[in-house]
Amino acid sequence: MADTAETRSRVDRFFRISERGSSVGREVRGGLVTFFAMAYIIVLNPLIIGTVPDSTGSFLGGGDEPNLALVAAATALVAGVITILMGLIANFPLALAAGLGLNAFVAFGVATQMTWADAMGLVVIEGIIMLVLVLSGFRRAVFKAVPRELKTGISVGIGLFISFVGLVNGGFVSSTFMPTPPVELGATGSLAGWPVLVFCLGLLAVIILHALRVRGAILWAIIATSVIAVIVEQINHIGTQDSEDPEANPTGWTLNAPQLPDRVVDLPDFSLLGQFSLLGSWDHVGVIVVILLIFTLLLTDFFDTMGTMVAVGHEGGLLDNEGNPLRSQRILAVDSLGTLAGGTGAVSTNTCFVESAAGVGDGARTGLASVVTGLCFLLATFLSPVVAMVPNEAAAPALVLVGFLMMTQIRGIAWDDTDLAIPTFLTILLMPLSYSISVGIGAGFVSYVVLKLARGRARTVHPLMWLVAVLFVVYFAVEPIEALVKSF
Repeated sequence: MADTAETRSRVDRFFRISERGSSVGREVRGGLVTFFAMAYIIVLNPLIIGTVPDSTGSFLGGGDEPNLALVAAATALVAGVITILMGLIANFPLALAAGLGLNAFVAFGVATQMTWADAMGLVVIEGIIMLVLVLSGFRRAVFKAVPRELKTGISVGIGLFISFVGLVNGGFVSSTFMPTPPVELGATGSLAGWPVLVFCLGLLAVIILHALRVRGAILWAIIATSVIAVIVEQINHIGTQDSEDPEANPTGWTLNAPQLPDRVVDLPDFSLLGQFSLLGSWDHVGVIVVILLIFTLLLTDFFDTMGTMVAVGHEGGLLDNEGNPLRSQRILAVDSLGTLAGGTGAVSTNTCFVESAAGVGDGARTGLASVVTGLCFLLATFLSPVVAMVPNEAAAPALVLVGFLMMTQIRGIAWDDTDLAIPTFLTILLMPLSYSISVGIGAGFVSYVVLKLARGRARTVHPLMWLVAVLFVVYFAVEPIEALVKSF
């Protein structure tokens, strides 16, 4: 008994659990919530990068057919290792995995021009550059140069963004094509089908449990909703939606059908690790195109992480007086290692996940939560059938609730200051509408600098903000620039 108490004491001191007003139980629970909120990446990353052939017609891992199990195992392994490092090195409740958006760009914008090994080599180069920027202090300096109101706007925008992600993942809203509205209620303009009902039940459950201040509200809601989902699928045999034919089963489950697995444990295959070529891309597409591709990856990853760690830090009360996350230098260093690990593991850039806010919303305040999430990812390499049992519709309600919690920070924005209010508004607006954190941040930065210049207040803008604004202009225009380069 004494040994157990002493062990808890050491864990408490190492992670500063009591100092941050938390407990071991809350950290474990928060870590589990974060894992379930982002476990979809184990299924989704293979569907994005594992189903796209490279310029030679080969799929990731080699061969003429996709090998999704291979990609899933490597995805979970890299996410687990890097997330544990985040907890141990930075002591911050952030989890990392293959970044959405970044993986799509690697698949459709990079690998289609070269081999998969060459594409992953570019990710490794990006990681090396990112680590140099962190160690030189440049990345942290840029972060500190951002006005506090814009940082708050980034956090609020991410809140709306992840709420929107939750509504889309839950099937409550879906995309359409013009001239009809760009999004609509449900899959067909109305709420229809059992999966949407399961999502609604989960959303009501997490809202009620949160309002009643039930400890572990988010986790209990995910577990209960998953059980309901399995029962519904067993009775009705609904199946999943068909991404190639949306009209085939529009009211099916959005990603995976929740059903009892044939087996609980499955041995993983990690042979994908190390399948990258550092300099092969230079021969395929040339130096200029390679530089543009790396620049796009770098800028997206750079500011996605910045926005995420501000949002999570704000939600958990883990920011200093200037609005900067505690141990930000260590957070950025581990994030850079995540990019390196994603490239060397051939699973695309690993970056901080905004779903970490789900665990923070449930009480996580230290790196112990990240260690728990990381261990869950490592277990998931063997327990992939169990992880696949939790559908999007069960985890998505947590994102909606956390979006609400992050939205409350909007009262900290000075709306009477036009120079700050308009850029902040654009940041908040464009994150969910463009489905991109980086686009929102870029629009806010560029409009902030332009407004200051137009109002004769250019001298009040930090030099690094000028630099970043120019880089974002290039980022927004990267496709026409690339087309212009290829024309010569």
